[in-house]
Amino acid sequence: MPVKKPAAKPAPKKAEPKKAAKPAPAKKPAPAKKPEPAKKPAPKAAPKKEEPKKAAPSANASYHLSKREDGKWQLFITGSDKVIKTFATKAEGEAYAKEKASNTGRAILAHNSKGANKGKIKKK
Repeated sequence: MPVKKPAAKPAPKKAEPKKAAKPAPAKKPAPAKKPEPAKKPAPKAAPKKEEPKKAAPSANASYHLSKREDGKWQLFITGSDKVIKTFATKAEGEAYAKEKASNTGRAILAHNSKGANKGKIKKK
């Protein structure tokens, strides 16, 4: 008859020592930054077409006194869009324009505000 081998007994468990708390994992050093490639110069933009500039008023330009749509009078120099001053009445505007014209040697051109000649220039 065959001989029976005795069953192997499981090995007794040894008491394992308690592990201390795990130390915090060491921080990995930040990866080295890659050097940025040299930037290429920006492509040159096509030159823009320049709009023709308005000529500055010449030294002998005249003062214009005209009525605006809101009823006020405005004083400006020939060739300029910039209004020098506005007035409530035409008389105020003419007095101021005479004073300015005497200092600069320019002429005064007053525009008519009523009648058949509305908007036309009357030299003073």
